Amino acid sequence: MILDRFERPLRSLRVSVTDRCNLRCQYCMPETDYVWLPRDNVLSFEEIGRIVDAFTETGVDRVRLTGGEPLLRRDLPRLVEALAARSAIHDLALTTNGVLLMQHAHALKLAGLHRITVSLDTLDPHRFATLTRFDEHRAVMAGIDAAASVGFRSLKIDSVVIRGVNDGELVDLLEYGRHVGAEVRFIEYMDVGGATRWTPEAVVSRREMLRALESRFGPVVPVAEETSAPADRYALPDGTVFGIISSTTEPFCASCDRSRLTADGMWLMCLYAKAGTDFRRPLRAGATQEELVQLIRTMWSLRADRGAEERLASERRLPLIPLAALKKDAHLEMHTRGG
Repeated sequence: MILDRFERPLRSLRVSVTDRCNLRCQYCMPETDYVWLPRDNVLSFEEIGRIVDAFTETGVDRVRLTGGEPLLRRDLPRLVEALAARSAIHDLALTTNGVLLMQHAHALKLAGLHRITVSLDTLDPHRFATLTRFDEHRAVMAGIDAAASVGFRSLKIDSVVIRGVNDGELVDLLEYGRHVGAEVRFIEYMDVGGATRWTPEAVVSRREMLRALESRFGPVVPVAEETSAPADRYALPDGTVFGIISSTTEPFCASCDRSRLTADGMWLMCLYAKAGTDFRRPLRAGATQEELVQLIRTMWSLRADRGAEERLASERRLPLIPLAALKKDAHLEMHTRGG
C-alpha cells in the first residue's frame, strides 16, 4: 500500500473507456461544441489491462469503468471479462447513463461485472429531454429494468440535484429506486470540468435534501460504517437506504482514495486537477511493468490534492474552468475524466 502526503491510500481507480457521450446533460456538457480526444490516442483494452495491472500491484482493488458513456465503446464486455478475471480486483463496477443498457445488461453480467450505477436525474420525460437535449428517457428506464432483472450484486441510481430543476423530485426518485431495487444517491451540483453554467445558488446542500426527505418520511438515521465511498448513507424509518454525495458543501477529501485514468491514458489524482500524468506515452514507448508501478508509487506519494476543500474555501466561487480553456484541452472536461 502506498500513501500520499495526507496518508491517504490508493485503493480505487476509475477508468474512462471513451470521452464520447450520447447525451448532453446541462451540468456536464452544456455547450454546443466540444473538443474530442484523437481516436489514435485512445487506449486499447490490452493497454488498459496493463495499466490496471500496475495499479493493482500498488494496492488498488476497486475499478470502475466510466466515460463519457462507456457503453459507446465497442465490445466493452470483452474488457469487463478480462478485468473480472483478475483476482486482485475485488470490486468491478460501471457507471452509465443507461441509454444503451437494455441491449448490454445481460452481456455485462455474464462478463463478470459486479455492480452498476445508472445516472437518472428526473422521472419526468419532458424534464429529461430539457436536461439532456435528447429524448431518451424511455430507453434509460428500460435499461434500469434490464439491469435489475439480470441480478447485479448492486444497482444504484445517481441523481444530480439542481435547484429549480429537479429538487422537487427527491421523494419520487427515492420511491422509484425502492420500486426497482436500487439504492438512490443524490449528488450535489458540482463546479467541476465543463460545468460552465454552475452557480452557488443552484446547489441544493445535503442538509436541505435531508430536511426535504424527513418532512415526507420522518426521521432519517445515518448508517454507521467505515468506508471511503463518496456517499454518506442514511436509512428511512422503514429501512430504505439512500446516499448523498456532498462534494460541494461538505467535501470528503480527507478520506479520498480514488484517482482517474482518462481514455487516452492521462492519470488524474483529483477530480479538480488541472493536469495529470501521461501513461500512454511511456506505455507505447515500451515501459516495463516495473517502471509503470514505480511511476504510480512516485506520483501518489507526492499527492497533496484536496480540490473540493480548496474550492469550498474560495471567496468568490465561479465555474472551475473558463470556457476558452475548455476549448483548448479536452482533458479538463468532466466527460473526459470520468466523473
